[in-house]
Amino acid sequence: MQQQKTSPWLVAFRILFTAALLACILFIFRNSMQTGEVSSARSQAVTAMVNGFLGKFGLGPLSEHIIRKLAHFSEFMLEGFLLMLCLRVYTRRFVRHVSWPLLAGMSTALMDETIQLSIPNRTSSVTDVWIDMAGVIAGLFVALIILLILRAAVAFYQVKRENKALRAEQEALRQREHERLARRAAHRAAKGEEPDEEENEA
Repeated sequence: MQQQKTSPWLVAFRILFTAALLACILFIFRNSMQTGEVSSARSQAVTAMVNGFLGKFGLGPLSEHIIRKLAHFSEFMLEGFLLMLCLRVYTRRFVRHVSWPLLAGMSTALMDETIQLSIPNRTSSVTDVWIDMAGVIAGLFVALIILLILRAAVAFYQVKRENKALRAEQEALRQREHERLARRAAHRAAKGEEPDEEENEA
């Protein structure tokens, strides 16, 4: 049995999404490996930037603690999103195997908090693991919704294209039948015969 050839586009998407996922995980671990002083300085800078932006709309300010938790949620939401995209490009049954990215996201969250145990002035928190997992689930859900919408759109387009091809085929069959009956009527007329009922209907 001949094996079906993998599409070059599918190979390209596999490379792209896998590289993006690995880059996201490395970014998460890199943040965890920063010392408490460096991490705090970055958090303060991001907090000042976010509150400056929110202040333009009369919102905020947000505390550094909330900013840090939102950062946790956001980076793991991105990981969950990329995990689902990776799952899709490696299997069409991505809904059935959704437990795989969930397990991968949980593993990343646990490793992330474990890394912080050995970093000076950093602490590990069970709460952060739950926040990380909430981000993963949110990312998975967003990607899943997008993939299901795309699947429905592709299915609708395929049905529409097949219906169009069927109508064109039916029209071609009717045209050939009309031509056949016209030739038959012309042939009978040349012989001086009366057209039959089928030819009159045509």
